[in-house]
Amino acid sequence: MTPFCLLAAWSRTPPAALLVKAENRPHAPCAGVAPVPRSYHAAGIRPVRAQDGRAVSAHGSDSRGGRVSPVLLTSQIPEEQRLVSWHRTVDRELVPVTVVPHDAGPFTGRLVTGRVGVLRVTTVEADAHRIKRTKTHIARSPEPLVAVGVQVTGRTVLVQAGRQVTAGRGDLFVYDTSRPYFLERPERSSVHVVLIPRRALDLSDEALDSISGTAFGTAQGCAAVLKPVLMTVVSSAHEYSATATGGLVNGLVDLFSTLVTERYEGLVEGAGTAQDHLVVRIHAYIDQHLGDPSLSPDSVALAHQISVRYLHRLFEDEGVTVGRLIQRRRLERCARELARRSRTTPTVSAIAQRWGFVNPAHFSRVFRGAYGLSPREWRIQRLESGMMMGATEQHA
Repeated sequence: MTPFCLLAAWSRTPPAALLVKAENRPHAPCAGVAPVPRSYHAAGIRPVRAQDGRAVSAHGSDSRGGRVSPVLLTSQIPEEQRLVSWHRTVDRELVPVTVVPHDAGPFTGRLVTGRVGVLRVTTVEADAHRIKRTKTHIARSPEPLVAVGVQVTGRTVLVQAGRQVTAGRGDLFVYDTSRPYFLERPERSSVHVVLIPRRALDLSDEALDSISGTAFGTAQGCAAVLKPVLMTVVSSAHEYSATATGGLVNGLVDLFSTLVTERYEGLVEGAGTAQDHLVVRIHAYIDQHLGDPSLSPDSVALAHQISVRYLHRLFEDEGVTVGRLIQRRRLERCARELARRSRTTPTVSAIAQRWGFVNPAHFSRVFRGAYGLSPREWRIQRLESGMMMGATEQHA
């Protein structure tokens, strides 16, 4: 892959800086190189010429493993056609999107694209602009790709899957091309982006969903290792043999997969810890409100600002439903109080009402179902057992 595989350069001052420099390699030209189509010339696209003057095809294969693309010199294109040419280039080499410049004046930018193994790579340096990918765009290029970008200069605001993040200089950002997204670059900026086919990633959909529409720093962890590898693949893979390039591609895919897995497992563990804390709080809430006759799964869910369905999901591992838990705790409190000796002996109905039972018949029925005795029988048995225990201890 040449370092300037595809260059779209727009400048208010048509410079000699638009000269495209291909690598100087001693090996012979690739066999079977097809000529650059005339349609490219009509669009202002010119073939890359190596230092020996030979043309490099738009679809030829570099003997070092990369696919090379044409160079678009838009200084030769009228201003009113530049955005159309940019769109056509992006559609063909990357994925269809809509690009809208921030300013009404001439838009200047540089776009370098290529293929490295299964990866599509690109470097974009351009004035402030917005990018939008809709369902209509997705229908035109349905292959799922995961985009991993490095913000070289400027900022990128990314919106996807209900998330909005801002990537600053040196940050990584990730989005999924099979889902709508919005990118905004509020000032002139440059980015490196690698598009990885979904099929190349041995990751669950849940794991990928967790990272789509996110951005993060690269100071430590897997991101710190991934960033230089990604930048090497985008800008320098052409310098390596096909075998070395394949190793770089595999390394990048493996590192990204590790990063996603690490992040996803952290989210799951964090969610698990949060769920555990929530279950503990719900247990405490139930214990504090057993005397409230209106205590129910609905009231518990409302108090904790969660749905009843989610409440039941939280208690799936508890081995008991929330309704049954409330009833069991109330019965335990009633049984304990019925067995307690005191100067005053409250009635069975009073004890039942104190702990949230409003119907005496219902209370008696569920109590017998749990303890095998009626509330009165339970009280008599417990009190007699207590008296006998006291007498035994006196004579011991």
